[in-house]
Amino acid sequence: MLRKFTLIFGATIIMFASASGQSTNTWSLEKCVLYARQNNLSIKLAQNTIKNAELTQKQSRMSRLPNLDASVSGGYQFGRTIDPTTNEFKTESIGFNSYNLNTGILVYAGNQINNSIKQSKIDLQAAELDAANTSNTISLGVANAFLSILLAEEQLDNAKKRRDQTQRQLDQTNKLIQAGSLPDNDKLDILAQLALDEQTIIDAENLVAINYLNIKQLMMIDVNTEFQIERPAITIPADANPEALNVEGVFAAALGNQPQVQAANLRVQSAGVGVQLARAAFMPTLSAFASLRSNYSTLAQGLDGFTTQRVNQTVYIDNNPVVIGQDVDLPIFSKTTFFDQFSENFGQSLGVSLSIPIYSNHRNIVATERARLGVINAEVNDRQVRQQLKTDIQGAVANARSSKLSYEAAQRSVNAAQVAYDNAQRRFDLGAVNTLQLMTAGNSLDLAKVNMTRAKYQYLFNLKVVDFYLGKEIKL
Repeated sequence: MLRKFTLIFGATIIMFASASGQSTNTWSLEKCVLYARQNNLSIKLAQNTIKNAELTQKQSRMSRLPNLDASVSGGYQFGRTIDPTTNEFKTESIGFNSYNLNTGILVYAGNQINNSIKQSKIDLQAAELDAANTSNTISLGVANAFLSILLAEEQLDNAKKRRDQTQRQLDQTNKLIQAGSLPDNDKLDILAQLALDEQTIIDAENLVAINYLNIKQLMMIDVNTEFQIERPAITIPADANPEALNVEGVFAAALGNQPQVQAANLRVQSAGVGVQLARAAFMPTLSAFASLRSNYSTLAQGLDGFTTQRVNQTVYIDNNPVVIGQDVDLPIFSKTTFFDQFSENFGQSLGVSLSIPIYSNHRNIVATERARLGVINAEVNDRQVRQQLKTDIQGAVANARSSKLSYEAAQRSVNAAQVAYDNAQRRFDLGAVNTLQLMTAGNSLDLAKVNMTRAKYQYLFNLKVVDFYLGKEIKL
């Protein structure tokens, strides 16, 4: 992890030193990282996690509002049934419809809604910080590839310079051979070195191509896209003093600016709210409700009026039949229309409901214990994140101090190798040493320069890693 931080902030230094006026196919570290953040699938997943957390928070807030639902049912009844409009038994087929509109609102549930809103807000903040951490991780990978390209191109330049130097040595040797100062066999070692230099150039070119492929894959960019990275000059800050760094001071600063630390702390808070949500299951639940309803039946009838009808009845008086007439008023019925039935059968209800939990097969107790265990796990994770951060900072400070010593030693090595090579070159020009001795001195100088370049980058990168933990702006 620390090595990744080292790479990204070393490459970030390059970004701030980038020159203006670059061609359109020249990519700075900033451009590479921005492109990766816009296209990398891991970052898109993190962004979707944020959206999901936003939806959860929205749902929690909307829990304060009442619900509303409507239902419609219809059917056909056969045999002895009950007419839904009159509640009378019938022995004929009945077609029916029923309509309902219901609403309800939760009045009290152990402060469950407020705690759900509170927890969803915390979870949203943690998701945003997790996304920031994911973005940093992707940036680390891109910066690592960016830096690998930069170092590979520098190695390629050094290989070409070495090849040119060997070619000059061959030309000088040929002149001395033609003048009779050296035997013809003396150029064989130089020809072998020249072939080795050509092979080194090919290997360096392949390494550059592979590193460009790596960064394209990380950026989710077409591998056939041609572009070049910027190659600015790098200098060590004049006021750099790793010995003055204090681990505890750097750690205290990092606690306030590292997203993974803040996210872990929010997870602890969210787990604490989860305990309160679990305890709410032990509390009574009070809710209010209201409903509207009506129905329709194909047998429903209405009274339209009465009609008078003469009814004759025969009675016997002294065994003699006598006809007695009587006027009777008979009711007149007609089928009730749909809308008339809807109005006549329209009913309303309004009430409250109180639910008191008594025993739930220990489900609520187990849920509460799990919530408490979640708090413990979140606290352990928080301590683990902080401990890892402190370990990384301790390593960063130690690396900054040791890399300074390595860079200073590499500078002395280059100075000594340069003096040795200059002396060998003068003696070679005079014919006092052979080509093998000159090439040996040259190889020692090249190796010293490579080591110094790496030590210089490593020292500068380690300084910027510490600056990152301190929350400072990354600049030269």
